[in-house]
Amino acid sequence: MEKKTTGNEIEPLTSKKDVSDCSKGEDCKENGLLVRNPKSALRLVEDGNKVHPSQGDKGEAAQISNGYSGVQSSVPCSGEVEDAQGTAPAATTTTTTTTSTTEAQQQLMELEDRETWSKKIDFLLSVIGYAVDLGNVWRFPYICYQNGGGAFLIPYTIMALFGGIPLFYMELALGQYHRNGCISIWRKICPIFKGIGFAICVIDLYVASYYNTIMAWAFYYLISSFTAELPWTSCTNPWNTGNCTNYFSKDNVSWSLHSISPAEEFYTRHVLQVHRSNGLDDLGGISWQLTLCLLLIFTIVYFSIWKGVKTSGKVVWVTATFPYIILFILLVRGATLPGAWRGVLYYLKPDWQKLLATEVWVDAAAQIFFSLGPGFGVLLAYSSYNKFHNNCYQDALVTSTVNCLTSFVSGFVIFTVLGYMAEMRNEDVSEVAKDTGPSLLFITYAEAIANMPASTFFAIIFFLMLLTLGLDSTFAGLEGVITGVLDEFPHVWGKRREFFVLGLTIVCFLGSLSTLTFGGAYVVKLFEEYATGPAVLTVVFLEAVAVSWFYGITQFCNDVKEMLGSAPGWYWRVCWVAISPLFLLFVTCSFLSSPPELKLFDYDYPYWTTVVGYCIGTSSIIFIPIYMVYRLVITPGTLKERILKSITPETATEIPFGDIRMNAV
Repeated sequence: MEKKTTGNEIEPLTSKKDVSDCSKGEDCKENGLLVRNPKSALRLVEDGNKVHPSQGDKGEAAQISNGYSGVQSSVPCSGEVEDAQGTAPAATTTTTTTTSTTEAQQQLMELEDRETWSKKIDFLLSVIGYAVDLGNVWRFPYICYQNGGGAFLIPYTIMALFGGIPLFYMELALGQYHRNGCISIWRKICPIFKGIGFAICVIDLYVASYYNTIMAWAFYYLISSFTAELPWTSCTNPWNTGNCTNYFSKDNVSWSLHSISPAEEFYTRHVLQVHRSNGLDDLGGISWQLTLCLLLIFTIVYFSIWKGVKTSGKVVWVTATFPYIILFILLVRGATLPGAWRGVLYYLKPDWQKLLATEVWVDAAAQIFFSLGPGFGVLLAYSSYNKFHNNCYQDALVTSTVNCLTSFVSGFVIFTVLGYMAEMRNEDVSEVAKDTGPSLLFITYAEAIANMPASTFFAIIFFLMLLTLGLDSTFAGLEGVITGVLDEFPHVWGKRREFFVLGLTIVCFLGSLSTLTFGGAYVVKLFEEYATGPAVLTVVFLEAVAVSWFYGITQFCNDVKEMLGSAPGWYWRVCWVAISPLFLLFVTCSFLSSPPELKLFDYDYPYWTTVVGYCIGTSSIIFIPIYMVYRLVITPGTLKERILKSITPETATEIPFGDIRMNAV
């Protein structure tokens, strides 16, 4: 039965319909937006609702020169609407508006409500704060001296240029163009890979469950620093043992094989209390002191991000800049310590033979990747709040360069102090620097600070620096989850952000309880090595493949051209298509072929913990194949048709146009 429209009727339109009722050659626009067409070969159009050109323009709909087709204006051109049989009603002039289906209305609502950064500097500081975290302070210096000192900078730079920075740039461009979080963005790229978004959210929750515990340790140290004499300087405390040796005392004390510094006993026996746990199979009770510290940290996190990037963008002015002030102060102080030159020499002395070892290149690739941090949904989320024509290419170069330089400078901050420690102990720097991970900060560096003049002052600013380094990374990680979920379920959480953020922080706090036990440090180490590393590498590998090979490198470069005015050059194209995926595959296979043998303090992790670690890591990436199967099952048609529909963008991408600035979904 044919249904004809009258002059007062409204014909609903969806974003998937061909709309071209303006005169040929004109640019149609709605509310200042141009809408990108999905690939026409696989586009599904409801013929009964098609809007065709007016009688005077029966030919093909006009296409805008930049590759975008117009969306009908809310004050449209006059035209005729064909019925389902393709015949135009005689002498009928219709007025159509875009009171569309639920999906189109939802998209327009999101366009109006989506916020942007108050200032460009807010975005840059947020990205820098996310990329520069605790790992820059302890992991890079250790990895550098372990893998050839100054010679390590060669593979590190190569891996940055051909792997880390291209992936960093790719995520910034994707988020800025499509204006979506890590889940819903795949509707506009390659729907069958939507499981990547869910995997990213699970990974971020795992990170939040252990990363903030490290900040709780730093917060406990900060509180303990407000004393005339730092508690980890003497062996007269209730937690000390007979092996405690304070070689900084005025008495002539010799350092023996069984000697333990007061800083180490403060960390292991007072803060962590690992002596009250027998390992992962007997974690013991929960430390109420650390629980209170973590609760306060999550409270700070909640009130920093509950209102969105308008709030967090202001907080990072402190959390992202303060560490650089402290690093500069500590660098100057470290350079004036006796024996500092020994540490610097050990840090940068090149060992060219190391470059022949595969492990060095694997470590360089892993370090630059986890330092810049693609694959956690953060770059997608942060850049999605940018203005459409923001220069994300320049942002990628600036922020990644700042990140790498920060890591390099942090090495001098750490190793000048390690040289001082070696001088005081009359040992080689390699013996002092054998600790890695948090132990390097909470034992070795804390001990050095305790024996400096004005030790209380330096202890306070140092642990404040650790807190600020960790806080903005936590803001970013949770924002990746928040933006992803709110963009995917705007009708549920769109107006309830505060409640969702509250629920998310509570979940993360409860998930952290196992790390607050007496054996919690063992859990932190397990999560750090297995739960996130291989999973994130797999996620970014699939992300690079989906964008470069399925969405199409040409299409992606055209998207960048729409934003920046010029397309990426051949260097970026080659990296995205081949070098970066191979870079990720190389690191992932190297990790899986030789998984790390975990040991913390005197505890050797049993074999079953490796299995548990891989199971935790798999629990996140399992969402990717599960969603692929689900997608193919719910899609109608033959198997070939299902596959083609599943790899074809299903949702139009609105972009700003004209003088009216709107954010795309």
